[in-house]
Amino acid sequence: MKKWISISIISIVVIAGILAKVYLNAVAPVDRAEEKAVSILKKDTKLTGYSDFELYSGEETYYVLKAKDKKKPVYVWISEKSGKVVTRAVNTGTSKQEAVDTVYSERNPKEIISVRLGMARIQKTDRPAWEVYYRTGSNSINYFYVDFDTGKKIRSIDNF
Repeated sequence: MKKWISISIISIVVIAGILAKVYLNAVAPVDRAEEKAVSILKKDTKLTGYSDFELYSGEETYYVLKAKDKKKPVYVWISEKSGKVVTRAVNTGTSKQEAVDTVYSERNPKEIISVRLGMARIQKTDRPAWEVYYRTGSNSINYFYVDFDTGKKIRSIDNF
């Protein structure tokens, strides 16, 4: 009986170790991306502090985070490819709620799954945008992009 208990405990410890290793390997690329973004932020800008790091993959990959410019909050988009930094003051652009309201006024979403900042490519130009991911009554997946600067629809991907 003691032998089975020992084998069970050892098995649980080994499985937990394997799961921990898989998890750490899965998050390592995101951690490296965050480190790279913070390095670019410190080197190429005078912005201070950051929070809310996200990795956005659209037509191109961007690091998106929130920082401070002279104590005023700003959103920052950093191109993974070129390292180009784009900033916008939080209070001068479209808010997350306004982006959601735009989707509700133009579409009939059953459920908003996520809303996040990204870049939408229009005529070979990337524009800061809110990406709203939602489902309709037929459970189809849809994306709706709202221009951060104007609050207007940039484009949508329906019935994905």
